[in-house]
Amino acid sequence: MSKIKTHVNKGDTVKVITGNNKGKEGTVLSVNAKKGTVIVGGARTVTKATRKSEQNPDGGLLPQDAPIHISNVKKLG
Repeated sequence: MSKIKTHVNKGDTVKVITGNNKGKEGTVLSVNAKKGTVIVGGARTVTKATRKSEQNPDGGLLPQDAPIHISNVKKLG
């Protein structure tokens, strides 16, 4: 089992360099090297519909961070 190398890791501060979210900065929450995506906190937020559950008794529309392709972010510092 080999590890796929990426230029960013969890906890790094990155800047989005292209796309609709260009210029936004945030911290990497997770990296999926196999798919080539990263989740950056606050950079790309989508609204997701959720059902009622024990953890979320109201349900409804909740904001959630969505993945960005790893080539669209630049590591800062």
